[in-house]
Amino acid sequence: MSRLRWQCRRGMRELDVLMTRWLERDWATASSAERLAFQQLLALQDPELAEYLLRGDTPADPTQAGVVLRIREC
Repeated sequence: MSRLRWQCRRGMRELDVLMTRWLERDWATASSAERLAFQQLLALQDPELAEYLLRGDTPADPTQAGVVLRIREC
């Protein structure tokens, strides 16, 4: 968990807040597919992640899209 929390630290404060909030609020109850999707999102570069979380773009993968939607709702 601490490794994931560290990976949530991004170059943009807004992304830090959104990703950390989802980790703390939803990780424990997330399905294994949602956890994998979240980890895949963490592997993205900040500009691409910002497009999904701050600008409203949607990932092609439906599981990632669901996680992105839940992160935006935080």
